[in-house]
Parts: sequence; C-alpha cells; structure tokens
Amino acid sequence: MADDQTRVEWRRWGPDAFEEARAADKPVLLSLTATWCDGCHEMDVETYAEPRIAANVNDRFVPVRVDVDRNPRVRERYNMGGFPSTVFLTPSGDLLNGATYLGPDGMRQVLERVRDVWTEKGEEAGRVPRALAGKPTPAGEVTTRIEEHLAGQLDEKYDHRFAGWGDGAKFPMPRTVEFALKRAREQGVETLGAIRESLFDDVEGGFFRYADRPDWTDPHHEKLLDANAALCRAFANGYLYTGDEGFAEPVRETLDFLVESLWNGAAFGGSLGPAEESDYYDGGAEERAGETGPRRDLTAYAGANALAADALLTFAAYTDDERATEYARRALEYVDSSLLEDGVVTHYRTKDESGESLLLEDHARVVSAFVRARQVVGDEDAVETARPVADAAIDELQEPGGAFRDGPETDVGLLDKTLRPLDGNVEMADALLDLAAVTGEDRYEEAAHDAVAAFGGAWDRIGVQVAGYGGVAARLTHPTLVVDVGSPAGSDLHRAAMRVADHEKVVVPDADVPAGNAVVRLGDEEATATTPDELMAAVSALDAGV
Repeated sequence: MADDQTRVEWRRWGPDAFEEARAADKPVLLSLTATWCDGCHEMDVETYAEPRIAANVNDRFVPVRVDVDRNPRVRERYNMGGFPSTVFLTPSGDLLNGATYLGPDGMRQVLERVRDVWTEKGEEAGRVPRALAGKPTPAGEVTTRIEEHLAGQLDEKYDHRFAGWGDGAKFPMPRTVEFALKRAREQGVETLGAIRESLFDDVEGGFFRYADRPDWTDPHHEKLLDANAALCRAFANGYLYTGDEGFAEPVRETLDFLVESLWNGAAFGGSLGPAEESDYYDGGAEERAGETGPRRDLTAYAGANALAADALLTFAAYTDDERATEYARRALEYVDSSLLEDGVVTHYRTKDESGESLLLEDHARVVSAFVRARQVVGDEDAVETARPVADAAIDELQEPGGAFRDGPETDVGLLDKTLRPLDGNVEMADALLDLAAVTGEDRYEEAAHDAVAAFGGAWDRIGVQVAGYGGVAARLTHPTLVVDVGSPAGSDLHRAAMRVADHEKVVVPDADVPAGNAVVRLGDEEATATTPDELMAAVSALDAGV
C-alpha cells in the first residue's frame, strides 16, 4: 500500500513480503520505526519522500515497515543500534547491511551498495547475528560471586561527578537503580536525584527516555509507558528506603501524566512522542497550551500495562495512594479480560489486528503484576491468574538448558532463530521467585534457578546494565524475606509489613497463620509478631541472625 507521506509502497511484516522478495529476486528493505521516534518521522520527510529514492526502493526492493512497539521480537533481531533502523535483508531474512538514520545522500549510496552486493552474491551475502546462531547459553553455578561481581560493577562504572553509570549518554536504568538501593544506597539515591532533575517533566509529569550527554543534559523528549512505569517503581522504592517525599512526588505527578495523556478509556497507551515544535518542552503550561502537542500511541500493550500496574501497586503499598491502586486494578482488569486467555498473553489487540502471543517479557510482567496485586490488595484470585501465565512460559518457552526464549519460533525472517535475552530471563526469574514465595510451590523457584544458571558461566562478563541479574541471583543464594500476615490487606500489620525497607521481600495478607499475627520467615528462621513494632523488631533480629 502506498504511503502518501513517504511515497514508498510499504508491505506488512509477514511471510507474504518475503515470498514476494523471493519470487522477484529482490532484497528486502526493512524500516523499523515507532510513533515516539522523532528521527523516524524526519527520515520519512527528508529521505523516503524524495521521489527518486522512493522509486528506487519500490522498483528494486521489497519495502517492509515495522512498528517496533507492536513487534518487539522483530525489533530485537534487527535493531541497528537505535531508531529508525534501516535494514537490508535477503528474502530469507538474513542481514545484508544496516544503519540507523539515513539522509538522502546516504540512502542513495547504501541502496546502490546493497544492490551491487545482491547482484554479485545473492543469498550468500546474508549473515545471521551471533546472538541468533543457536549456540547454548553459557551455563554455570549460581553462587554469591554473581551478586558480588555486579555490586563491584556499580562502583567501577559509577559516575561520581554526575551520578548514573557510564561516561556516555545517560539512560536511567531503573533496575540497576533498584539493585543499588539495596547494596550501594548512596549511588541509587544520587542517581534518582539526577533523573528527577534532568529527565522529569515538571510541567506535565512523566519521565523522558534518556539524555544524550554524561551530565544528563540534552534529553530525548519521548515518554514511553514501560520506561515511565519502571522509573515509578524505582522512585517508589527510593521512597521506601529513604522516606524522602522528593521521591514520592514524581510518582504522583507521573500518574497524573499517565491518566491525562495515555489513558485510552480502558488501559494505558504505549507512548507520547516529541512535540512538533522543538522548543515545546522549554515552555511552561501556558506556552505549551498554545502549541501542537506531541504524537501519541494509545495502543494498550500487555507487558507495559502490567509493569505500570506493578509500579503503581508498589507505590500504593508504601503510601496508601488510592488513585494508584484504582488505576493499577483497571489496567490489570484490561489485561485479564482482553489480552489473556488460557494462560497465554497476547501483546496487544485493536479493532483491526492482534499482536503476537506468548512473548517472554509480557508473561514475566503479567506474572509479577498479579503477584504484586496479591501482596498489596490481598486479591487471592490474582494468584490463580498468575499461575497459568507462568506455567505457559515454563512449558512453551523454557528450554532444556534452563533459559527462556523470547517467544515461539515462527518461520518469518529471523524469527525462526532462537533468542534468549538475559534481561527477559531476569524479569521472568524474579516473577517466578515471587510466585514461589506466595504459593509455596518449589517448581517455580526451580524454574527461576534454571533460568539464572543458564547464564552463570558468563557471570564475570555481565555488566551494570543488567545488574538485575545480580539481584535475582542473590535471591537464589540468600533466603527471601517473607511475611505471612493473619489479617487482611490494609490492616496495620499488613501496612507495616509492606513498609519493611527491603524491596525484594514478599508479603502475604490473609495468610494461613493465626488471626492478628504476622509470621516473619527468612529461610529456616522465623519469628511471630502481633504489632507493627514487634514486626519491625522481628525483621531486624532475623536480618542480624543471617
């Protein structure tokens, strides 16, 4: 179908496009874009709208356009390091060449180069990335050295001048912040402060995606639901450890932003892009009111909505924020009623189409969110929702070696190649450990252990960007703090348990313990409390014993 803006006759991702390329003996031009991606829209206007370039693409290639939010597995296999990604493929889906943004001159050169290579070598010119070569993951023992190594990485990579980790563009890395809050608190707190100062929108709420410079300046102004959700949870946990209202207030204001700008009537939409006017975010509320607002994608994605619910429930657990609880419930109701069937999560649904099902990240986040609902609001049905979602992932995605694939293998492009993402395995292992603690079912802990062990042979090569691997490994080598409360959610004992300064703890209200009691468990040790003060004393005593 022709695109009026770009003049390119884009095809949908799918077997038909690759069959067309094979029959016509043409390479595929794959354009990876996103609603929130400013460079993507600029490339449409400056490059693909140029008549001779569009004619060249239409005549000599099979052009395919993919929204990376709707097709995360395509994104992970073909991302050239940012968006837009401009990727040239064989009709089998193997890589020929690729770049990110290409202006008109650069595109002309690349088009000719790719055609020359294709004419000379054909399919033989294609290659499969190393991560998709089918090699087994570097399995190894799960030991305390994993946590120790990643705690050391925090110190080694920390930017003592500007906070955060690394000396290039600054990404907020919320899971790394959470890992630091428990193990290098000053670094975690300082980094949250830098994020609040530089990436938080004081006018409309919400967090920008990242900053181009090491000092957190020159932010990219897109606001993504999953990034905002992960940061809300990190800020909530910062508040848990410090009691600093400066960490709670951005969460409240971000909830306002999510409701006012991304709520589609049933769930949260996926993103808000940069505004058309480049100086939009420089102005205050009055200046912005007179300008064209940012582009938005109101598609409700399963994993992002589950992560948002998880974050809002986490915040509500520490603050009793009723509005956060309300919207978390509504988001989970949407996921349950519209995107979940027989334990299988569908990435998204619209009037016209459905996304892929059984994606690892979606399943991990849905399990985590429903287990969080059991802990925070006492919803016992939530566990019965989480169980089959976890079971489906274990049955369909976990391989004999322990690692989880990112989704089912399908015979389109490189989607038939197995990808075992470390970060997705970390999220699933964390969720399974929570589920094991709530249900008492060892099989979930065993599945989590196997997923972590699948990468254990490379423990010394894992960097601070995936510090969460150290956190989940620590949960497997040290006992998780579990508090069984014999009173309902919202009771004084339950609220005190939720406020114990350990974001990795698990709290079970309405548990099978004597009414009015809280049983604190840390491995084989346990203590009983009947008041919030006794509960805090019991936690301290068990921690000291360990």
